[in-house]
Amino acid sequence: MLELEKIKAAHETIKDFVYKTPFSLSTRMSKAMDAKIYLKEENLQITGAYKVRGAFNKIANLSPEQKKKGVVAASAGNHAQGVAISATHFGVRSTIIMPEAAPLLKVAGTKALGAEVILKGNNFDEAYAFALEYAKEHDMCFVHPFEDELVQAGQGTIALEVLAKVENPDYIVVPIGGGGLISGVASCVKQLSPNTKIIGVQSSGAPAMSKSFTAKKQINSSSVRTIADGIAVRDASKITLKTILEVVDEIVEVSDDEIANAILYLLESQKIVVEGAGAVGVAALFERKFCFEPGSSIVIVLSGGNIDVQMLNVIIEKGLIKSSRKMIINVTLIDKPGALQGLTSVLTGTGANIVKIDYDRFSTKLSYGDAMIKITLETKGKEHQENVSSALRAAGYEFYEEF
Repeated sequence: MLELEKIKAAHETIKDFVYKTPFSLSTRMSKAMDAKIYLKEENLQITGAYKVRGAFNKIANLSPEQKKKGVVAASAGNHAQGVAISATHFGVRSTIIMPEAAPLLKVAGTKALGAEVILKGNNFDEAYAFALEYAKEHDMCFVHPFEDELVQAGQGTIALEVLAKVENPDYIVVPIGGGGLISGVASCVKQLSPNTKIIGVQSSGAPAMSKSFTAKKQINSSSVRTIADGIAVRDASKITLKTILEVVDEIVEVSDDEIANAILYLLESQKIVVEGAGAVGVAALFERKFCFEPGSSIVIVLSGGNIDVQMLNVIIEKGLIKSSRKMIINVTLIDKPGALQGLTSVLTGTGANIVKIDYDRFSTKLSYGDAMIKITLETKGKEHQENVSSALRAAGYEFYEEF
């Protein structure tokens, strides 16, 4: 367990640089879950994620000689930006190694904060291996994203801010990638509020720490695949696992579909933009992955908001289809004047709003003289979509839906 004094010292070091992010009771979520749900919005941190806390604390504590040599870090994006902005603040040269699939937003953001960015590897672990060699070859200081007490202490300052608002919450729900965030937060909480249960959440597409926690030994994943790129860590850290086994009560997993639903819910109902990693706690809550009594006080750490716009668009579009607010139908028509007008008249009569029409007369699957019409509709739920289908069948149209 990380000593409380180190976390308090980190708080003094970073308090004038990082944001004291919003902490609030979500009345809508509380009513839905029959509990008191609090959100710690690290998505509104200075770099859009909590990682700057640990990075700043680490670089602030480097010796003058180490600062002169510069720093290297490996990151999927959020640690990268934390290191970049912190290094720039202290006038330290920084080089960041990021996976080749890192979101453009995070790559551009890291460069804008003053760092040199090198894209290397298919995931964090491959980027990490290259970064270690790069730091050694160039005699630079490596800033580890989670296997470092100064970094963990910085992340643990979130818990100090939470406990200043709610003294003894029943649960604190924390995302897990490498384990630095939950190691710092849980260490702090267990020393100040020992009865609070710490729930860690991983993506089922990157479950190394979850499997290791259950087995009580390191179990690495052969590969990772998840929309939560901020916690897409293939290998479980022996260092953070040791702390996690001591201070974390339970680790649960959520699927990409559950994460996407949580992102969409927070955006639409709470007006909060989070990335995949930042949404896993809400996903675990809504899917009741852990048990809690009615009326429990539950704090969820929204760890970051640096989501790629294209990914967000995909999540929104899929979410609209799943919630029956968007409908895509394919209809084969005889390719003659007025045929499309007849179809759209039927759709208009149902109250569905046509937002897109694709007209294909060249497909080899079509008979000569036919055309395939793909129409995207805005609808008002499952019952409305059933009305649309019934109206089309009644008018003699053959069609199929896309899901």
